[in-house]
Amino acid sequence: MATCSSLILHHRCWSRLDLPWRPPRLMLNFNSVSATTTVATSSLAGKAPFERCSSGRIGIRTCSRKSKWIIRHCSANPFVVVDDEKYGNKQVVSVTPSLYEYILGNVREPEILRQLREETASLHGSQMQVSPDQAQLLAMLVQILMAERCIEVGVYTGYSSLAVALVLPESGRLVACERDAKALEVAKKYYEQAGVLHKVDVKYGLAADVLKSLILNGEACSYDFAFVDAEKRKNQEYFELLLQLVRVKVGGLIVIDNVLWHGKVCDPMVNDVKTVSIRNFNKCLLEDKRVPIGDGMTICRKR
Repeated sequence: MATCSSLILHHRCWSRLDLPWRPPRLMLNFNSVSATTTVATSSLAGKAPFERCSSGRIGIRTCSRKSKWIIRHCSANPFVVVDDEKYGNKQVVSVTPSLYEYILGNVREPEILRQLREETASLHGSQMQVSPDQAQLLAMLVQILMAERCIEVGVYTGYSSLAVALVLPESGRLVACERDAKALEVAKKYYEQAGVLHKVDVKYGLAADVLKSLILNGEACSYDFAFVDAEKRKNQEYFELLLQLVRVKVGGLIVIDNVLWHGKVCDPMVNDVKTVSIRNFNKCLLEDKRVPIGDGMTICRKR
């Protein structure tokens, strides 16, 4: 999984290069374990020594006293290798398109999920659908927890919720919150085709209102797992409500998507409302002593 620290390191390597040029903005498409990086290297020509990699392509190497950064162009897309003593001399490599294709080739995607993914690809907003590798991770987390009661905030056409419902026991329940009626119709069609409709409690409406109603209905501390992939500006509100709903004593799990926001969170030049709200949420979560946290997709386990 591409981690938060790895993407921040990518940004640092640009900001600390000892070159007389303005650091370019890193453009990353982040889908769970994937981060495809496009970097403009043409402006570096003549400003750093070149290096030929094993494939015969020309790359650029820059070094400093304590750390070294290697920028290579060894495939269709450039990628960044970070080698920094502060992080134990670990190398961090962006997931290139070819590597991501390899990752997807090693995902166990049920046929019903493949059909849903392909139908969703033709719909407006299809980029909101989680990737197969991310759905597999979510399903694995649910299985590890032996979860029986789950919540999903932001369903869209139901790819991730279907992946979760497929691994829930017959007595399991998934509360699926979505405000897009057309997308929900697609989701319900596939729930039925997969034979899991009886496990899914579809809630059409604003997610915050649904979560509040669950609390008022006496369902606090009764859920094992929650996944949030909805309005980014409301992550903090969703998180606070889910802290009341996810069970405390044994250890529930809350997973929040898009916390790296295509790499924008580490770019000080990007300050739109969504990016700033995600940055603020990440900072609040880091300082929140109520929960330990994970990485990449933010994964919070309740104590």
